[in-house]
Amino acid sequence: MIERFSFSNLRELFAKANEEKSGDQFAGIAARSERERVAAKRKLADLTLEEITRQPLIDPADDDVSRLILDTFDQEAFAPIQSMTVGELREYILDDATSEANLKKLRWALTPEIAAAVAKIMSNKDLILAAAKIRNVTRCRNTMGERGVLGIRVQPNHPADDVGGILLAAFEGLLYGCGDAVIGVNPASDSIETVAAILRFTSENTLSPSPALR
Repeated sequence: MIERFSFSNLRELFAKANEEKSGDQFAGIAARSERERVAAKRKLADLTLEEITRQPLIDPADDDVSRLILDTFDQEAFAPIQSMTVGELREYILDDATSEANLKKLRWALTPEIAAAVAKIMSNKDLILAAAKIRNVTRCRNTMGERGVLGIRVQPNHPADDVGGILLAAFEGLLYGCGDAVIGVNPASDSIETVAAILRFTSENTLSPSPALR
């Protein structure tokens, strides 16, 4: 028995090509089976990059961000690759001959939809290999992204925004010897006072902890 799948538009195709996610299932846009997910990925891999830019997932007439992206992405750098398929772009990114310099030339030519498309047909190993080709070293209170250095994100959220609980969770994360770390907190409330208190407390105590907290 031959099973056939059809996708009405790019929005449906992109959604069905996603790995299984509870959010997609809840929204009713997930693939109904693993076979449909694979079919969507194969169809997506055969799309050209030009087709994706020609059919925006969000109508730029209704969305300022989409319109800005389409108006400002590097069309000169995009021209040589517009006939590439998503699958061919994946192969180019993963090719050993493709260097960091090659990829940086393309970064302003790839719209978010193109980046999402190629990521959807990559395995976790592919994504790690692709990401490792480019170094983006951030420098603020520490550095993140140095080659050969382990780096993590510590996210000490607390359901009641208790600053003591947040600080203890941050210290617990740092105690794992995680190398470079960035601390990010998502406050449970939208109170300006609460957010300010969390930022002040974590900044003061993680940068210069008091003797009682060392």
